[in-house]
Amino acid sequence: MTTGVETFEFQVEARQLLQLMIHSIYSNKDVFLRELISNASDALDRLRLESLRDQNLQADTSDLHIAIEVDKESRTLTVRDNGIGMSHDGVVELIGTIANSGTATFLKELRESKDAAASADLIGQFGVGFYSSFMVADEVTLLTRHAGESQGTRWVSSGEGTYTLEPADDAPQGTSVTLKLKPEDTEDHLYDYASPWKIREIIKQHSDFITWPIRMAPAQAPVTTDETDEAEQGEEKAPELETVNSMKALWARPKDEVTDEEYHEFYKHISHDWVDPLETIRMQAEGTFEYQSLLFIPARAPQDLYMQDRKRGVQLYVKRVFIMDDCEALMPEYLRFVKGVVDAADLSLNVSRETLQQDRQIQLMRRRLVKKVLSTVKDIMSSDAERYGTFWTQFGRVLKEGLLSDLENREAILEVCSFASTQDAEQPTTLRGYTERMKDGQEHIYYMTGESRSIVESSPHMEAFRDKGFEVLLLTDPIDELWVDAVPEFEGKQLRSIAKGQVDLDSQDEKDEEAEAEREQRQKDFAELLSWMTTALSEQVKEVRLSTRLTTSPACIVGDTFDVTPALENIYRSMGQNLPQIKRILELNPTHPLVTGLRKAHGERKDDSGLAETAELLYSMALLAEGGELSDPSRFIKLVAERVQQTL
Repeated sequence: MTTGVETFEFQVEARQLLQLMIHSIYSNKDVFLRELISNASDALDRLRLESLRDQNLQADTSDLHIAIEVDKESRTLTVRDNGIGMSHDGVVELIGTIANSGTATFLKELRESKDAAASADLIGQFGVGFYSSFMVADEVTLLTRHAGESQGTRWVSSGEGTYTLEPADDAPQGTSVTLKLKPEDTEDHLYDYASPWKIREIIKQHSDFITWPIRMAPAQAPVTTDETDEAEQGEEKAPELETVNSMKALWARPKDEVTDEEYHEFYKHISHDWVDPLETIRMQAEGTFEYQSLLFIPARAPQDLYMQDRKRGVQLYVKRVFIMDDCEALMPEYLRFVKGVVDAADLSLNVSRETLQQDRQIQLMRRRLVKKVLSTVKDIMSSDAERYGTFWTQFGRVLKEGLLSDLENREAILEVCSFASTQDAEQPTTLRGYTERMKDGQEHIYYMTGESRSIVESSPHMEAFRDKGFEVLLLTDPIDELWVDAVPEFEGKQLRSIAKGQVDLDSQDEKDEEAEAEREQRQKDFAELLSWMTTALSEQVKEVRLSTRLTTSPACIVGDTFDVTPALENIYRSMGQNLPQIKRILELNPTHPLVTGLRKAHGERKDDSGLAETAELLYSMALLAEGGELSDPSRFIKLVAERVQQTL
């Protein structure tokens, strides 16, 4: 390790983010202290956990705490913990840079945000933590030493684009952050953070529930003459620090003794979100084994919700002892947005992630927690449409992943799902709502998948359904392509794609002998054309047949009932899975002038080479109408140009 002072530059994106924090538009600058205390609490949790796992760890765990020192004369504020600390490399990785793949996206959204409140929300959503110090400080000094190591590291920056690193032989175990405070400016909501009473007020409001003691010097009492004499004689003793937070775990306190504000602050502590949660969920189980849980449904999706290295938000405690962050065994992947704490009474303090996956108690807790979350969402759905709308907008796409992975709770998930439909251009519908509106004699729940609502609504497949007034679900999320094949029905009604298989929308009353005879005659009239086109287009399709789903378009392309859709085929290919070519079916509208004209021309001049080109154009138009891609666009343009030229 080098022995001198090293100067580094922040990453470009980190530097931009720092400037945003220094000149923050966020009005509540008090939260900087909550972030620093939260980091200190995490460091203490990790040290206690490491000391349980590693008996040889040379670390002092006898009096783990957070200490806060205020110096009014020098206008400095120090937040110190004796937790796990950081190594030199750890400081570079965690403090010197912002190692988050969402940084660029975050900054882009922040620049594009016109609303100050929305910009503040984005800052909070990113969870900048330590960097919030620069809202209130001209200079920040971090002194740290990792537990078990002999040498510490000092990090200093004014947030102007560079920071310095140097070895620190005098660093105690843990981390201290010292802020050289900016002058008070109440108009900018920059208060006097060198005032002990202000610091106590913030701790009470934001961090009272922290399970580690937060200590400060006691409020100054009047100084007596005798004390003054002792001070002059150099015998004054430093006052003993006092604990200023209650340290009561919220999940262990009676529900009627905890306010919503306390729940919200606890949520912000564990999630690093700056916005109140959408819903708070408490559970307490007694019997063969006991546990308590305090869970939260956020009001908005975190930046990393769809990132590969994302973390789930449930922490595991055993008898109030922090055991594990991001406990995957307690919450399934499709509920990864749920934040909170589960405190078990009967687990080992030395439990590992591998052991948890097989633990019967953990599995039972997981089942109960999942059912509780889903039932809570259902309650929100039935009682508060606006809050449910917020939930579904933020997390609906993720929740639908559970339709593939959680067979046990599939029905419960379907109950709280909502989908766009042709019934209403603005309001989505539930499956139950759909079934209640089904027409007399309707046997299936109809749906169509696609890239967007406009593409699906303009599809030729919709024509007969629109004509006869059948409601169709419009499924446009990528996950919809997967789950619809895995979910066969809802309450006895089959889910049926309008772009697959045969379609017969006529009721029994409409299926009279005369209509049947007309269909059979039409089939005979077109038999020769269909056979010829099936051969002519054999490279593209496996069959050409007459359609009952078209009313205005000349043709459309459909799949067999169990065929993979083109969109799903693309998803599989993007994942590196090579699928064999899947040929689909070309359906013709027997009443369209183009189709009847082609039948007549084929009957009169079977050897006309131009007819094969017309059949090719018919297929290409049907492919484009459903949003597909042509294998040879230039040939299509050439054929269209020739046909247009012939009309002039």
